[in-house]
Amino acid sequence: IARNTAADAYAELVAEGWLTARQGSGTTVAERAEPVPPTRARRSSRPPRPAHDLRQGQPDAAAFPRTAWLAAGRRALTAAPNEAFGPGDPQGRRELREVLADYLARARGVRTDPDRIVVCSGFAHALRLLFDGPRAVLPARTAGSLAVEGYGLAFHRGLLAAAGATTRPLPLDEHGARVGGLAEDPEIRTALLTPAHQFPTGGPLHPGRRAAVVDWARGRGGLVLEDDYDGEFRYDRQPVGALQGLDPERVVYLGTASKSLSPALRLGWMVLPDHLVDRVLAAKGEREAWASALDQLTLAEFIDSGGYDRHVRRMRRRYRDRRDRLVGALAEHAPHIEVTGIAAGLHAVLRLAPGTERSVLKAAAYRGLVLDGLADYRHPLLAAEAMPATDGLVVGYATPPDHAYPAALEALCAILPPPL
Repeated sequence: IARNTAADAYAELVAEGWLTARQGSGTTVAERAEPVPPTRARRSSRPPRPAHDLRQGQPDAAAFPRTAWLAAGRRALTAAPNEAFGPGDPQGRRELREVLADYLARARGVRTDPDRIVVCSGFAHALRLLFDGPRAVLPARTAGSLAVEGYGLAFHRGLLAAAGATTRPLPLDEHGARVGGLAEDPEIRTALLTPAHQFPTGGPLHPGRRAAVVDWARGRGGLVLEDDYDGEFRYDRQPVGALQGLDPERVVYLGTASKSLSPALRLGWMVLPDHLVDRVLAAKGEREAWASALDQLTLAEFIDSGGYDRHVRRMRRRYRDRRDRLVGALAEHAPHIEVTGIAAGLHAVLRLAPGTERSVLKAAAYRGLVLDGLADYRHPLLAAEAMPATDGLVVGYATPPDHAYPAALEALCAILPPPL
């Protein structure tokens, strides 16, 4: 090659810092500190993955029906009209709303039609549409206090608090939330409940209380927000029907695909009283900004083809087996531990002796076992005289893949305290 070409190459390497050239000393490789690989830097900022994962609220990610979902997506995209690839309708694809209306009526006893369903990206998104922002349907600062169950997700309470809502806890007992307290506080206009399976303590809302809370909403001119987070997973008898069926004009039904399929889909739905539909759509805006229209079409086809029903039946059998194995392991290794909330859902509550929850959680962390304590779910304003605090563990038996479940159960049994 020409001498000038070599000289230009050397000059470029010197300019980029790879070489060092000094007059009279020749050209040498530049001394540089060894770079830290980007992957190593990223990993160092993340907490290590737990050895055993029994966190609640997560389905078995390995059980997602990939083949059936891909087939449904292929059929849905082939049949989709051209306009489906344009700006999204904030109410959601008509195809999905139609199959949801049929499915929810058949599986959950919901009374609705497609025009009263609004698709959203999940339960938290639904709460934000209702309470947060300048176009909120129920502006938190003017809608009065919001009643919530005495035990529930702190994330939801935090979201409501950030929107300006004041939450008032309802004590719980073996029949669910004690809704009689709603009438005693004239400031409460809205109640957020999990009637099919109280979260996290377990158990459905008593039939008498279901009727009472609907009567309260009618008399107060208020609303009940029904979080049907895992209503399809009942194991020992047919699922309890949705509270919304008792009065579609006083109950807002909120459901998602997060537990039945995957939280990665970011798909949920609101079944609304007729007078709230336009207000929710105004809060969403003129175009769909959250839920993918293509995922909506795929879910519609998955439900319509029967794939969703087959998947739910398969997962119900799998999770029931997981529950039975948990109960069996506890009966063998820790028979003194009471297990509750196992008739439905994806988790169980293990009752502990008073004063032992914190030490048990420390022992779990030492063994690389991740799970939640019951105290994390207690509303900070729930008075001890209204409902004494109870020590316990919230064990998500759906989370581990099949091959990891036996070791997770062994680790769980190992950290449980002996009988007093």
